[in-house]
Amino acid sequence: MKRNLTPIASAVALLVLSAAMPAMSAYAQQTTDGTVAPTSAIAQASTPDQTTPATKAAVNDQQPEKGIQTVEVSGIRASLQKSLDQKRNASSLVEVITAEDVGKLPDKNVADAIQRLPGVNTSSAATGEGGFDENDRVSIRGTSPSLTQTTINGHAVGTGDWFILSQEGSVGRSVSYSLLPSEIVSSVVVHKGSQADLAEGGVAGTVDIITRKPLDEKQQLTAEASVGAAYSDLADKTKPQFSALVNWKNDANTFGMLFQAFSEERSSRRDGQEMLGYTTIDGTMAAGKAHPDLVGVAVPTSINQAYFTQDRKRDGGVLNFEIKPTRDLTLDLEGFYSKMDASNTNISFLGWPGHAIANGAIPSSYTVKNGTLVGATFPTNTTTPMALVDSIYRPGEGEKTNYINLDGKYRATDALTISGQIGYTKGEGYTPSQPAYESDINDIGLTYQMHGIGAPASLSFPGYNVKYNPAQASTGWAWDNNLIVDDTESYGKLDANLNIENAGPLDAIKFGVRFNDHQRVSHWEGYGCNSGCWDGSLATYTGATFPSNFGNNLGGGGFPTNGFYFNQGPIQTYNNVNVNFDATQRHNWPGELNVKEDDTAGYLMGDLQGDHWSGNVGVRLVRTDQTSIVNVLGGSSPIVGSLFGPYTPTSINHVYNDVLPSLNLKYDLTKDLVLRGSLARVMSRADYSALGGSVTLNDSTLSGDGGNPNLKPILSNNFDTSLEWYFAPKSLVSIGFFNMDFGSAVSYGVNSGLYYNQQQRQFTMYEITSPTNVKATNRGVELSYQAPVWGGFGVLANYTYADGREKDGNPMVGNSQNTFNVEAYYEQNSLSARLAYTYRSDFLVGLDRSFAENEAAVGTLAASINYKINDHLTLNFDALNLNNPTLKYYAENKDQPRAFYTNGRQFYLTLRAKM
Repeated sequence: MKRNLTPIASAVALLVLSAAMPAMSAYAQQTTDGTVAPTSAIAQASTPDQTTPATKAAVNDQQPEKGIQTVEVSGIRASLQKSLDQKRNASSLVEVITAEDVGKLPDKNVADAIQRLPGVNTSSAATGEGGFDENDRVSIRGTSPSLTQTTINGHAVGTGDWFILSQEGSVGRSVSYSLLPSEIVSSVVVHKGSQADLAEGGVAGTVDIITRKPLDEKQQLTAEASVGAAYSDLADKTKPQFSALVNWKNDANTFGMLFQAFSEERSSRRDGQEMLGYTTIDGTMAAGKAHPDLVGVAVPTSINQAYFTQDRKRDGGVLNFEIKPTRDLTLDLEGFYSKMDASNTNISFLGWPGHAIANGAIPSSYTVKNGTLVGATFPTNTTTPMALVDSIYRPGEGEKTNYINLDGKYRATDALTISGQIGYTKGEGYTPSQPAYESDINDIGLTYQMHGIGAPASLSFPGYNVKYNPAQASTGWAWDNNLIVDDTESYGKLDANLNIENAGPLDAIKFGVRFNDHQRVSHWEGYGCNSGCWDGSLATYTGATFPSNFGNNLGGGGFPTNGFYFNQGPIQTYNNVNVNFDATQRHNWPGELNVKEDDTAGYLMGDLQGDHWSGNVGVRLVRTDQTSIVNVLGGSSPIVGSLFGPYTPTSINHVYNDVLPSLNLKYDLTKDLVLRGSLARVMSRADYSALGGSVTLNDSTLSGDGGNPNLKPILSNNFDTSLEWYFAPKSLVSIGFFNMDFGSAVSYGVNSGLYYNQQQRQFTMYEITSPTNVKATNRGVELSYQAPVWGGFGVLANYTYADGREKDGNPMVGNSQNTFNVEAYYEQNSLSARLAYTYRSDFLVGLDRSFAENEAAVGTLAASINYKINDHLTLNFDALNLNNPTLKYYAENKDQPRAFYTNGRQFYLTLRAKM
């Protein structure tokens, strides 16, 4: 929803009075290799305004002491030194990564790069769609990604999601990093502590991505281009990659413009086995009556051999104009656009034990372990299918984001500086079509045996050749969907900084006001038909089967690898003839959401400084005005015509006012030893999907996910302390402790509800998972070490322990208790190389199909080699997932596996050229 910004901006200007944070004095130390390692306390590195490229330029403009010879060092060592300088000089607890060169982060993916920082976790999926081959979400200290705020240059970025399951749930407030190529990044600052001038929204922390600015570049003309190829070994395909940057500024350094473009393609393939939910056997079922010991036992609804393929293409760019008409005024206008076409194919060959039991089948033999039917044999059944083939295509599925942002900074006097920001951002996730077809397999038996998460389940179908037998196949269901999710925000802020003299420890004060107007809306048409819509006809089969090497890397065997499926063309043709495409009847109003949010905030903060110490103290006042428009079944004047029933759009409004005090202190025990402490009350708002009240249903498992528009904001009292020893250039040893006391967090519960079942064509009772507020704590420790060790070799290592638990003792969503990173690098002359291993222990993903979904511990290995051919050409080789890990998921215990996935390895070869 757009809004006229002028009245708000005017009001903000009247309210802002003062504040400024000058650079604190400190040391400059010559390193052993001839570089200067400045340790002047540039406190600006710790807030949105303080982490802007203008601040970085101020740091870069610092001159060494007279008589000290400087040698400019580029590459890994320079990047590490810059990152440590910003961390050392920040007034609050931050972690920093800086690009080694223009467009060159230490990893191909932004999320990959920051996952190597202490306390940072990543995941390769946004919700219950399973893990893929690229990190997509970022979380901090073992919390949910929704508790991590991601900004670009201090402002919001609208986000989309490419996968329909994420779009259906609309995920939350976490940003999709698949839309953010590493080429646009100058540095990334991860704020673990909070302070009054830092925008609310990140209970666990804030990730601020800093882009390049025209006047920051050293040369009047900077030009760079890269061309390369991306190879995925499981998909066995190679795709092109291209990026380019041109930056120009005038001789007076008062006007500059930057243009950056990227076009990157990549193919992926995922082989998997999925247990699509569990159901509980009750005493009314035939199996429960025949075997009373099975009552209350969980049985897998289906065991699916899942074959997923995708071609991704990401296109976009950055356009930036920066002007400095006087030494006191700077204006910066930036636009960004990124779009990813993520068309994909999702093929499933399923065994159906839970469905069979629900429809009267009785196992002739079985094994129960830890409350789970881990193995069973079902004789040939003529009344209910034991297997099905699910062929889904999503042509044109994708996501995109864009923003336009104007920053301004004016030094009114030597003491007073005023800065402002205004902009608009929009993200979108879309599935324009999803032609799909299910074929039931009849008159067969079923035998399965699960092996926990140690290996995929063994599965066979006595009496059936999985390559296809039309005599035993029948149409089970066919459908299509059209789903679009829009995510928009208008925002603005105004700040004033005033230096204070002769006021004791008070060095500066700062006031500011910020607003944002956000809306998340989904538009969903879902239509389909079961066997009642045709006379037993089948879609045309054209001979398609799984690839011959399907499942070779999953770590087990004994399951079908040569299943058949239907191609997209015949399915689309079949749907055009047989499926009901009446948009009014098939309007899926239970799955839609519309959340509007108007947020305003003001703050007052004082910068403190004394002999060998500094800090800040302040308070932030936040008002949240939320409106959820929920489609309610029935009502006094309902909208009719949908097969999902009559409904009434109902507005639910809540207003929350929060006071967020904060205190940060830093004490220089010596010039190399720093002690930090932080106290803050912080807040995040609940996911839009949670607030929207929408419901997504699985007609096969009779389960779904729903929202709760009455959720309160997430509030926590956070405490941090750390000791950092910068014992040599590019070197650090640190230990930190953190404690988060959540007065209000979000967890999930299960309730029953009556909804329309498209397969059964009648209203059916579903088990619906929905969020609720709970109390929780998260506490832990962080250890970090980095240093050059010998010659051109160096090492970085860190470990984080986080124990996040709800009041009842259950783990918090996203909590990995143990995370560690080990990275070795080499840099000498024209050659540099890295080898990095990242490990994350088990964590709760959330509830899916009314059962818990946990991801098992996993470690990934990555490597990169860079060779500088000359001053203008560099050859880069990057490798991800070198150890080809199998991603494993389980339900309430490890005898209830949920999924096994393998995505193969990815290799990138890039030639970079620059002037």
